[in-house]
Amino acid sequence: MKKDKIIYWLSTALVAVGMLLSAYQYFNGTYMAEAYKQMGYPDFLRVEIGIAKIIGAIILLLPVLPSKIKEWAYAGFGILFFSAALTHFLLKDPTERIITPLVFLMLLIVSNIYYSKVSTKNK
Repeated sequence: MKKDKIIYWLSTALVAVGMLLSAYQYFNGTYMAEAYKQMGYPDFLRVEIGIAKIIGAIILLLPVLPSKIKEWAYAGFGILFFSAALTHFLLKDPTERIITPLVFLMLLIVSNIYYSKVSTKNK
């Protein structure tokens, strides 16, 4: 049980911190704005995704929220990570830009698996 909680919180914290740092980059500096422009995405999408990353990270970190809300955050991040990897692949970006969202996707899957284990043991 203790091992499951450690794995859950470690993987969840890594995803949440990564998303909060990423959201910070989305709102500060011109790199992300330029990147979205180069990818052909509208700038408002960058802002929406930045806000969603903050909200999703908070949802994953708050233990008092219902599991249905957490499931939506997991699903949203899963779609986001897959879409990011696919976009970088289709744009023929460097390999590390393709792999990074896939690493976060794997961490998210681990977090979700262990969330299920930890939450069912607490019931």
